[in-house]
Amino acid sequence: MATYAVGDLQGCLEPLQRLLDQVQFSDRDHLWFAGDLVNRGPDSLATLRLVMHMGERAKVVLGNHDLHLLALHHGATNLSVDPSLAPILAAPDRDALMQWLQAQPLLHFSQPFNTVMTHAGIPPNWDLTTAQSLSNELQQVLTGSEQKLYFANMYGNLPDQWQPDLSGPARWRCITNYFTRMRFTNAQGRLELTTKSKPNNAPEGYAPWFTYPSQVKCRQLFGHWAALEGETNQANIVNLDMGCVWGGQLKMLRLDDSQVFTVACS
Repeated sequence: MATYAVGDLQGCLEPLQRLLDQVQFSDRDHLWFAGDLVNRGPDSLATLRLVMHMGERAKVVLGNHDLHLLALHHGATNLSVDPSLAPILAAPDRDALMQWLQAQPLLHFSQPFNTVMTHAGIPPNWDLTTAQSLSNELQQVLTGSEQKLYFANMYGNLPDQWQPDLSGPARWRCITNYFTRMRFTNAQGRLELTTKSKPNNAPEGYAPWFTYPSQVKCRQLFGHWAALEGETNQANIVNLDMGCVWGGQLKMLRLDDSQVFTVACS
């Protein structure tokens, strides 16, 4: 039995299938998904179905594209529907898929592997206990009576600095942006959410979040930032996103021995 973690699929099911063949993935193995299962790629509906049907063998964290799909499902945004998402919203099993997706957390931690996975990362102003607590808090919102209020207020860049006394939709939005949209921060963890470039093109006063001393004392896995091309130059912080949906590669890490596997994406 082996455990793997894979980067952003964004509906690219065929490269995933080739990777699973490459590692001889069996029904005894487990697979972690670093978020953004859907959007832009050719097979978002089939990807969602595959991951959901893996049951407990799949560990998923929500990404910003997954949350956008859920907002569309709830009618909470006027943004147009990407053609890659339309089949999901028209599918006969739409409600079951969305209920499953909405129940997924924003953070997954494994004590045996001493590894935590989020979609965009954990900022330098949070330790693991704080991140776990905030992930649990937001998961309760997503699965509780305030979910409609959450999606109606999810979009936006402010507040851009975490404060423990934030409350309501502003608090939820801030937590969401750290877990699913973060790339550049300042040393105090203030978010800069407009720049999506390579790490050496950081806005003045900001740097990639993972270049600051981290309070998280375990291996960290994240996706989200295709411009990194899977590299952070940090021994214990691993980026899994190599831009598969943009014609890059799909990256998979075997947690048991840190071996990396990749396939090219068309």
